[in-house]
Amino acid sequence: MGKGIWILAEPRDKALPRVVFEMLGEARRLAAPGGEEVTAVLLGHSLEPLVAELEKYGTDRVFLYDHADLAEYNLQVYSKILADLIVKDPPRVMLLPANAHGRELAPSVAIKVKSGMASDCIRFSHEGAFHGIRPAYAGKVLVTLEYTGDGPSIATVRPNQLAMGELREGHKATIVKMEFEKPQGLRAKLLEVKKPEQGATMEVTEATIVVSGGRGLGAKENFSLCESLASVLGAAVGASRMAVDAGWREHKYQVGQTGKVVTPNIYIACGISGAIQHQVGMNQSKCIVAINKDPEANIFKLADYGIVGDIFTILPLLTQECRTMLGSEVLA
Repeated sequence: MGKGIWILAEPRDKALPRVVFEMLGEARRLAAPGGEEVTAVLLGHSLEPLVAELEKYGTDRVFLYDHADLAEYNLQVYSKILADLIVKDPPRVMLLPANAHGRELAPSVAIKVKSGMASDCIRFSHEGAFHGIRPAYAGKVLVTLEYTGDGPSIATVRPNQLAMGELREGHKATIVKMEFEKPQGLRAKLLEVKKPEQGATMEVTEATIVVSGGRGLGAKENFSLCESLASVLGAAVGASRMAVDAGWREHKYQVGQTGKVVTPNIYIACGISGAIQHQVGMNQSKCIVAINKDPEANIFKLADYGIVGDIFTILPLLTQECRTMLGSEVLA
């Protein structure tokens, strides 16, 4: 049985996403009873400025892999690094973010080190054995998964579900600079990286506020109403399946059973009826605001706050009111 709690700290656009600090907070909680060490595995290029961020949130040790060949994600490379590291110095628990990379990496690493894993966890407990807790059946039930065996417990963590770690000014970590050589015989080669267009909204799964539009917007150009509100709130823009199928938004913005699962602090549904397939993707949001002209729309059964009315009237008024209240500040 290994010792210590590890997290994967993978930067996005040269910054650490919020979920990294949420995992650090949970790692500190899990490590406290046994006085265990919290370790971050930092992968990428030009990472020195990020080490201080990890230290401030209580990281005791950082395995630093800083190399030009790690600037862009590669499953075969990243999974080999993590698996080799775990075999040499096994942790008790390894946490990865439940984003596109983490969901791919975790099972690959688990297979290599012959360990079990749980995906999309929102809580953990270690009463006796270590347990990962995750929603199932469209969030109607919570499933508790128990880890067995002697291997490390590997899990992916759903963003915006755990509290961020406390700041620990002056805390210092042991920095272990790791050597890296690009593996031979890679089965995939990176040809091109397409960055989001300038001004594009943030990734919906990582946003603390999401403004989503649906059938009620009526046309592609009317998504500008959602974008304006999102801009004021510092939010991401999402879409229902109907809006995506109609070509109003790209599939990467789709929230729902066949899209992405989001767990923001605030979810604003604009002109979305609230079909069960859409609810699967957003029903774990902490606060749900629904705007729809149909008072019988299903979305109101789920909403914490409901506004019955024409979104073409309400959204501009709401946007202006938020702009007046917040000034240059944003809720995110």
